[in-house]
Amino acid sequence: MIELSGVHKRFGDNRVLQGVNLSIASGTSMVIIGGSGTGKSVLLKCILGLVRPDSGTITLDGQDVTKGDRDAFLARFGMLFQGGALFDSLRVWENVAFRLVRGPTALPKERAREIAVEKLRRVGLKPEVADLFPAELSGGMQKRVGLARAIAAEPEIIFFDEPTTGLDPIMSGVINALIREIVVEMGATAMTITHDMSSVRAIADNVAMLHGGVIRWTGPVGEMDATSDPYVQQFIHGKADGPIESVR
Repeated sequence: MIELSGVHKRFGDNRVLQGVNLSIASGTSMVIIGGSGTGKSVLLKCILGLVRPDSGTITLDGQDVTKGDRDAFLARFGMLFQGGALFDSLRVWENVAFRLVRGPTALPKERAREIAVEKLRRVGLKPEVADLFPAELSGGMQKRVGLARAIAAEPEIIFFDEPTTGLDPIMSGVINALIREIVVEMGATAMTITHDMSSVRAIADNVAMLHGGVIRWTGPVGEMDATSDPYVQQFIHGKADGPIESVR
């Protein structure tokens, strides 16, 4: 469904992406791993068309993501942001239904609220949460609201940006399980960027490691531990010594 070929992107003298090649098949869950500052978020923004690559191609179902109807293109995506990115001034249901009440296909507010409450239920939140404000929720509940918003419009493709950041291990496990269940249930194509190896093992069908501006290794999650690639081995085991330089 998503194909990247020779994608380059630089910001001034900082060459972030240096020839990324990656394929994500329809209905599969791809997790991108790599250290901080390796370009994972830039890669995601390039796919969404928020950042234009300097060279190379990115296609969605064979169509160049930088061309065509932007609204129709973005309508195919859902997004769970790293920090939740909820609107403080909107109630929970209004956050979940944000896309549903806007644009030429906007739904009546009553119907949008019904859908929002159903999506909140799907992520394990009770109907009474719908009328609260984000500030009244715990971090784990806010993350669930963000997930409900990501799936509210039944997208074909869902991006997850560090979905467990800031959560304790138990809540991280709950969010990982929810993401996996929902992606499989919807038949969606998923792309996740994360440092959390427990998320990788819970969410991924396939894994790709981004380092030095290129995809160093990609393959099924079940083959990740057996690969001889020293970069992957250092990263997944959190070793201080190895080819990935650390600041000491």
